[in-house]
Amino acid sequence: MPELSLPQGTIRYREDGSGPPIVFVHGALVDGRLWEPVVARLRDRFRCIVPDLPLGSHEVPLREDADLSPQGLAAIVAGVLDALALDDVTLVGNDTGGGLCQLVAVDHPERVGRLVLTDCDAFENFPPKAFRPLVAAAKAPGALRALLVSMRVPAARRLPLAYGWLLKRPIPRDVMDGWTLRALDDPGVMRDLRKALSGLKPTTLTDNTPKLVDFEKPVLLAWAREDKFFPVEHAHRLAAIFPDARVEEIADSYTFVSWDQPDRVAELVGAFAPQPVGAA
Repeated sequence: MPELSLPQGTIRYREDGSGPPIVFVHGALVDGRLWEPVVARLRDRFRCIVPDLPLGSHEVPLREDADLSPQGLAAIVAGVLDALALDDVTLVGNDTGGGLCQLVAVDHPERVGRLVLTDCDAFENFPPKAFRPLVAAAKAPGALRALLVSMRVPAARRLPLAYGWLLKRPIPRDVMDGWTLRALDDPGVMRDLRKALSGLKPTTLTDNTPKLVDFEKPVLLAWAREDKFFPVEHAHRLAAIFPDARVEEIADSYTFVSWDQPDRVAELVGAFAPQPVGAA
């Protein structure tokens, strides 16, 4: 993958296609391959850019002094946009990444032309209650590793509080290996994950949410009706705050809509983003 040298360290990213830029942001304990099925459906019309953020499934640890608080992570997303000189970007977020995109919309809106939030953290749900033991474990040396070591066993990954309630359908083994093993195998990646998780707290987004009213650009909330962790009601609450927003509910999917319903997500994002020159 190509790399960007940011003040916080090296960020690897995937890039595919040409046309109006779409930047996809993933959440904790996944990497950019979260968006792979959607990118495959959009790369014929759009320039799709997917950074691997330091959220526990990245390959290159960041500098030891990197700010990996939510605001620091949002600054990394903004730094990617700046480093690639992207303008009028359609910014797409999921899970923790959707929470970060809300921070970007408030603190770094200059290069963002449109915002897409799929199932993600919102309001006080940062992180969801089911995943708060991860945050607690991240604050105690050795505890997070002990909590995650079961992810070496493929069957354990399908448990409800692992990935079982994030995905309705199986995904390729190599994708899941990348998500689950890197923090266990690389102390630097585990350090970054601990720092990132330790910074998650509900007040981050509850303080940010009232400021979303100042983001006047178009917003799409594409949300799974059956999500176990991020209720679809949050999409409708967010839509009422943004000045220009609409909700599209997605059937037969859990949180990772990009794998459960890639055709529908690509259809929605592709219609929402600025259209390529010459498109009918």
